[in-house]
Amino acid sequence: MDRRDFILSGTAGAALAGLPLSAAAQARPKDVLVVANEFGPNSLDIHTVGANRPSYGVSWLVYDRLMTYGKKTLPDGRVVYDRNKLEPELAESWQMATDGSGVTFKLRKNAKFHDGTPVTAKDVKWSFDRAVTVGGFPTFQMAAGSLEKPDQFEVVDDHTFRVKFLRKDKLTMNDLAVPVPGIYNSELVKKNATPQDPWGLAFTRNNTAGGGAFKVEAFRPGQEIIYVRNDEWKSGPLPKLRRVIQRDVPNAGNRRSLLLKGDIDITFDLPPKDFSELSKEGAAVKVTSTPIENSMVYLGMNTTKPPFNNPKVRQAVAYALPYETMFNNAMYGRAAKLYGGTSPVKTVAWPQPTPYNTDLAKAKALMAEAGLASGFETTLSFDLGGATINEPMAVLIQEALGAIGIKTQINKIPGATWRSALLKKDMPLIVNRFGGWLDFPEYFFFWCYHGQNAVFNTMSYQNAKLDRVITNARFAESKLIYDSSVREMIQIAYDEVPRVPLFQPTMDVAMQKDVMGYQYWFHLQPDYRQLFKA
Repeated sequence: MDRRDFILSGTAGAALAGLPLSAAAQARPKDVLVVANEFGPNSLDIHTVGANRPSYGVSWLVYDRLMTYGKKTLPDGRVVYDRNKLEPELAESWQMATDGSGVTFKLRKNAKFHDGTPVTAKDVKWSFDRAVTVGGFPTFQMAAGSLEKPDQFEVVDDHTFRVKFLRKDKLTMNDLAVPVPGIYNSELVKKNATPQDPWGLAFTRNNTAGGGAFKVEAFRPGQEIIYVRNDEWKSGPLPKLRRVIQRDVPNAGNRRSLLLKGDIDITFDLPPKDFSELSKEGAAVKVTSTPIENSMVYLGMNTTKPPFNNPKVRQAVAYALPYETMFNNAMYGRAAKLYGGTSPVKTVAWPQPTPYNTDLAKAKALMAEAGLASGFETTLSFDLGGATINEPMAVLIQEALGAIGIKTQINKIPGATWRSALLKKDMPLIVNRFGGWLDFPEYFFFWCYHGQNAVFNTMSYQNAKLDRVITNARFAESKLIYDSSVREMIQIAYDEVPRVPLFQPTMDVAMQKDVMGYQYWFHLQPDYRQLFKA
């Protein structure tokens, strides 16, 4: 690390906080980006149990995939990924089988891992075998595209790799371009594996084995992660940024202050209130906002235990919630409303508003019908990593539920352990946010409502009929069948209401005016490969 970079790291970087904008900007080279977030990755490997959202960003930068998505420019000038356009990354080309039975990829012959080892098809197969075998989120993500068994993946030669399709599934190719099927240096990981840990997950949690556009130069959990450009990267245009310093700054006020002083270049996890105010301070920084497709903030209820195993109780909760107050005082209007809609469901749009709205009389009547007119006690949990939204929302929910006799104790769970807590599926009531990477309603339902151990079915909801309808939508052979299935699955979910959709959030990013090239991605992590400074 040279002196110019050193002054941006550790205690020396903190000294810059008191400098005026011009001095801070002069001290930072144009090819160095400084980022501040509420919290950083808890793992360097998306395949490890409980890897959080910032870990997805590590995978995106450090590991290549066979393909990536193209981009499109919206009428207002915002640039977003294009779900309908797949482009080469590690694979320079691919050919679909004439009978639709699979796809063959031709790998770049000059691609190397960060340690200089050539990338071969055997690494691709090992990586795919790993993803479909380790269990949990990675394996379920692969299965969402009908990528389920190691024998689907075949090494033809050193630079030719074939995927055999189990069935006709429109999500298969798209699923190959998400962060999970990254390509690992198989020999490096195997050297650090054990009989108890055959896939080397303990090693890759704190070490990388990739060949992507950036290397991890330093990783200090809870403090910072530093990326340095891989100058030998061949799978795309070489990034203009040489180094990215991504710091954990838990206090939102501090992150905002650092941004306005010019001590950091970009932040993307401020509270909605801050983004609302910053968007009006056009002379200082710029703010870009994009609705997060296939995403919602919701209140989930564990359906495996009383009283939330009773649909009437769940409906009562849905009618008791203070939607408008939460929209104004927690979200500051920076979201789309997912309440106050019509019934029955008439469109396949997703997400779409539920028919629920604040109606305490109806909520109390449903509680009485459920035999719980006097109420009950429960626990409401939320992720401290998103406390700026979750905490005021939890307090408002607690107050509203109290009006119908439900006494809630608020449980604050640290962001680093929230994902692990979710996977246990034992919390009775939660405020959470989920977004589906592949922008199809049946994909969201496959993850969140399917009863066969769906990873993000955080409510443990079981409905055999809904499972069948989700499958019908995934593999529908006509638009008529597809549209009918999607409408039916939304109707069931809203009638049964194991989770109450609240809002469709926006992805808000604030940055210095000289930061260019920002593009919205479904995984909600900035792609540093595309950013540069004017």
